[in-house]
Amino acid sequence: MGSFSTFVFLFFGLVLNGAVFCNGGKTSSYVRKVEKSVDMPLDSDTFKVPHGYNAPQQVHITQGDHVGKGVIVSWVTPNEPGSNKVIYWRENSKHKKKARGKVYTYTYYNYTSAYIHHCTIKHLEFNTKYYYKVGFGYTVRKFWFVTPPAVGPDVPYTFGLIGDLGQTFDSNVTLTHYELNPQKGQTLLYLGDLSYADNYPNHDNVRWDTWGRFIERSAAYQPWIWTAGNHEIDFAPEIGETKPFKPFTHRYHVPYRASNSTAPFWYSIKRASAYIIVLSSYSAYGKYTPQYRWLQEELPKVNRTETPWLIVLAHSPWYNSYNYHYMEGETMRVMYESWFVQYKVDVVFAGHVHAYERSERVSNIAYNITNGLSTPVKDQSAPVYITVGDGGNIEGLANNMTEPQPAYSVYREASFGHAMFSIKNRTHAYYSWHRNHDGYAVEADSMWFFNRFWYPADEYLSAH
Repeated sequence: MGSFSTFVFLFFGLVLNGAVFCNGGKTSSYVRKVEKSVDMPLDSDTFKVPHGYNAPQQVHITQGDHVGKGVIVSWVTPNEPGSNKVIYWRENSKHKKKARGKVYTYTYYNYTSAYIHHCTIKHLEFNTKYYYKVGFGYTVRKFWFVTPPAVGPDVPYTFGLIGDLGQTFDSNVTLTHYELNPQKGQTLLYLGDLSYADNYPNHDNVRWDTWGRFIERSAAYQPWIWTAGNHEIDFAPEIGETKPFKPFTHRYHVPYRASNSTAPFWYSIKRASAYIIVLSSYSAYGKYTPQYRWLQEELPKVNRTETPWLIVLAHSPWYNSYNYHYMEGETMRVMYESWFVQYKVDVVFAGHVHAYERSERVSNIAYNITNGLSTPVKDQSAPVYITVGDGGNIEGLANNMTEPQPAYSVYREASFGHAMFSIKNRTHAYYSWHRNHDGYAVEADSMWFFNRFWYPADEYLSAH
């Protein structure tokens, strides 16, 4: 990148972030009107069942391999299994191909699922628009997606970020804002807590179906990369349900085997210039556990000359200055934070806390139980920690913050919204957070990220 380009980056970083950088930690003065979050009714248009007998519904896609040449297509047929094939073809091509999937059902207490289809399409071409059809006879439905560019260090790519969405009227506003954001997210990184069906008596799984129909308008056209949250556990021995994550694992498949993971709750993918590691806050992660051993072997595999941007997703935040879920991520932080610093993770995104917060680059790895050094310190090898748990779910906003605001907390606000992470090249990425109550292009918080491997300068000093 030339000096002029760098100047432009830094100038805009200064303009957009001046208030945050100059004032130190900032708690937003914006106060969202306190209103109860209410789930949309079952007969809402948002949950409308597609027309036609046994029409496919709840269509969604995710990455289907490690590098982005595969796509997992998932859908549900309500009346009978129907066809388990996906017909797909490149844009402007008459040559149609078929992929065959598998059909699953499950029971949860007094609920029996419809027929859940998962089909992996392989060996796609990079940076190509594909159309695909699911269904049979008169009830075929057609969608499309665009594969990512080939993996490479300077490939621009824009990720959206949503967490803790649920299916309230606020959730609908969040998804609409994401869809209409002029930055145009190409893939959504989902930070856990999906349907909130477990807020209903007996974890009413009908609310898994409505949620699947709600997100179809986005998730059928671009991959949603899944992180498991606490509302996916669905462990309810009082009603005889003792297998954790049962609805989630049946409905949302991920390509975990492609990264040698032994479970669908932790895995990795490459996409464009990013290496994305998904962790599970609600699976065992202590020493010798499968997740620990996997991450220990995974981090050395990341080649920053190929994928410069190292992004980690987890549900429970490690740095959180709200009284909600305070310090719940602490034990995972103690286990893994030194690795994140060693391997220079760029950013860690989390959900769980129903609000927004962004940290400085800090670590607390000097602390041990005998030395008393328990204050996080600035660390340019450490990630920025960002909580985007503000999707709008039925439990409402977390508006009770710890005081005083910790020194590591740059910006926090109790509002619903979504975020965008737009990679420009190997050195720079632009990040922004958008609250629901603003216009579609308004950025309530933003910063330029400097890559920890290629350009490990202090973003905050450089902005002055």
